[in-house]
Amino acid sequence: MNSAHSPASPKTPGVVIVTGGSRGIGHAISALLAREGHAVAINYATNAAPAEALARAITEQGGRAMAIRADLSKPGEIRTLFTRAHELGPLWGLVNNAGVTGTKVRVDEQSAETLDALFNINIRATMLAAGEAVRRMSTRHGGKGGVIVNLSSVAARLGGLPGLVPYAATKAAVETFTRGLANEVAREGIRVNAVAPGLTATDMVPPETAKLAETVVPMGRVGHVDEIAQAVAFLLSPASSYMTGSVMTVSGGR
Repeated sequence: MNSAHSPASPKTPGVVIVTGGSRGIGHAISALLAREGHAVAINYATNAAPAEALARAITEQGGRAMAIRADLSKPGEIRTLFTRAHELGPLWGLVNNAGVTGTKVRVDEQSAETLDALFNINIRATMLAAGEAVRRMSTRHGGKGGVIVNLSSVAARLGGLPGLVPYAATKAAVETFTRGLANEVAREGIRVNAVAPGLTATDMVPPETAKLAETVVPMGRVGHVDEIAQAVAFLLSPASSYMTGSVMTVSGGR
């Protein structure tokens, strides 16, 4: 079968960009991909210390990684992120992990400015980064294929917790984009999937929200960042070679 007409199926690890890759779920993803042999470009927006510490730890353990600052609300810095990541080698994968929850208030109390900030990071940056990845990985552009994994949320289908409805709407858009892009580039050697976590123990989830897991999650607990990372790693691996346009839910049954 012509590889240009089949979904990407990597035989060996490659270079992967992880946006928001230094904290929470992104940190777990970056660390796991490095352990699996990928060279990891760890993106961060403002706080260099965690990203540089993670890159240093990966390097000291024999892996390859670099921390790259880029504000994903600025298209020019997204392009710079991809240019810098090329120092590790040709791009193989992109994990669109960076995201924000926005201001936790009712819709009738949201301002246009806070909504713009939310949509710029969660949707526009995801689309622009995916476009940069396609231009580098697509066989149509002379690339050798690759994989894109977008981070969604079960909120996309549940509507979000009170005060976080716009956040849920951005994640619904991410899932629609995932399916559409997957169809668009399926014959160009690129697979596109998403992971939708449920309540997960990160600094984005306050203790009172995590406590909800005891009653609203069938398994009765929050998820761990490593459990989300495992799903992302699977979608980047040859084991998922016939999967594209899929959303993998990792939510304890919620």
